[in-house]
Amino acid sequence: MPTNSTHPLPNRENSRLGFSSSILRLPIFLFLFFACEGCVPYLFHLGKEQARILLQRRNISEVLSDPEVSEKTKEKLREVEQIREFGIRKLALSEKGGFQSFVQLDRQAIGWHVSACHPLRFESYTWWFPIAGTVPYKGYFSLEKAKAEEQRLKEEGWDTRVRITAGYSTLGWFEDPLFSTQLYEDKGDLASIVLHEMAHATVYFPGDSLFNESYASFVEDEGADEFILSVGGEKLLAERKRSEEERKEYKEIMMSTAKILKEVYTQGGTDESLKKKKAEIIGNFKDQLSQQSWSKIDRKRLSEREWNNEDFVGMLRYNSGSNFFKKKFAEAGRDFSKFHEEMKKLKPLSVEERKELLKE
Repeated sequence: MPTNSTHPLPNRENSRLGFSSSILRLPIFLFLFFACEGCVPYLFHLGKEQARILLQRRNISEVLSDPEVSEKTKEKLREVEQIREFGIRKLALSEKGGFQSFVQLDRQAIGWHVSACHPLRFESYTWWFPIAGTVPYKGYFSLEKAKAEEQRLKEEGWDTRVRITAGYSTLGWFEDPLFSTQLYEDKGDLASIVLHEMAHATVYFPGDSLFNESYASFVEDEGADEFILSVGGEKLLAERKRSEEERKEYKEIMMSTAKILKEVYTQGGTDESLKKKKAEIIGNFKDQLSQQSWSKIDRKRLSEREWNNEDFVGMLRYNSGSNFFKKKFAEAGRDFSKFHEEMKKLKPLSVEERKELLKE
């Protein structure tokens, strides 16, 4: 299989097109729409759907005054307005973070994105785009097209995964709308998706997905808790914390297994020995999942799933550097404005230098 896993699109000037990603809040990032040999069909696909989205956007205030819109939807849109205002006023997030308009989709997801990882080491297959830089996923508005790309990568020997795109960010280039698929029932989940995507419009380093996603996830977690506390007090926050316990345990098991796999790959060995160790580690992981007494997470389904490296790399991509971010946030006196400014100071560093910081 190829040893060079970065796949650039030729750099030509033109207008931009964004697309953002994740079922774990993988925001999908900004892709530019420009003419280039070999990528026209893909960019036409993105451009066509992005144009539809831009045309379908309706200002939230307009939707709220529409008698044809259900009261339940209106209630959720008011919550989004409240969350956005809180993000700007209390969390010092960029006003360019979107969520001032609404799009009613005719499908079950915003989109889907494809990711891939080397089967015997934690090396992501990546694509390169202007502005966004190198990213470890490729987004589509069509599940069929996403699966076709996944099949191509499988045939090359990569561990692959197609995930639902839960969030969408054009990094402030366009006013990103709220989609009907994001109207989560839970206030905390709704706050999480809005604040995560707003964070991307606040601090973003091109080509550094690990830092960008981990930073946004930290802001999401801290910010959602602050929001829930502000609207429901200690009691509602405590309820949210309890409901998050299972998800936290699941994440810890995945992170622990990812660490074990990474150590094995770092030590090296023959392909056969690594395949054997990988199978043993993932087998133990599945056994561990099956033994949990969770009530909300379907442990049976997870323990029967065919896991691969991309699943664990994906988890690391969004959950690295917790100690680093907690430390910096504390040093900033838990002041979000000062915290964001400290993060922006890291721009001169290389991707590898920022990666080292996240190991603290």
